[in-house]
Amino acid sequence: MLKNLDPVLSADLLWVLAAMGHGDDLALVDANHPAETIASATTSGRLIRLPGLTMQRAARAILSVLPIDDFEPAPLRRMEVVGDAAAIPDVQRAVQSEIDKALGRSSPLARLERFAFYDQARRAFAVVQVGDPRPYGCFLLRKGVIAGEPG
Repeated sequence: MLKNLDPVLSADLLWVLAAMGHGDDLALVDANHPAETIASATTSGRLIRLPGLTMQRAARAILSVLPIDDFEPAPLRRMEVVGDAAAIPDVQRAVQSEIDKALGRSSPLARLERFAFYDQARRAFAVVQVGDPRPYGCFLLRKGVIAGEPG
């Protein structure tokens, strides 16, 4: 155990989040997503599984340490509902709430058509698959920077 870190953040997940660079995407996906297939095409080839959690809980833990890119117009994206692009399922509303809390402001999720989402997820750094079975719990989070003075 480490102090002041969310216990959901496993060693493997922390490695992925730390190894990502500015502009890298993290694919955060639900239990229905073809995560193994998509993860094999990512930069790291890594699939991290978080079974037994809701998407909201996983997002809260990740957003507690992951800076979000503020140079991009759409650093936070969601998979749109097939046949109803304007729909926002409950799982997406829950993650949007966690995003807004973590950033201290509203930062709406941009939407991506299902196959466009899969294409962008393949170009992500890694995939985190959550045990949440609700459909359309699929997100891309782009890592930002933390500016500061050296050591």
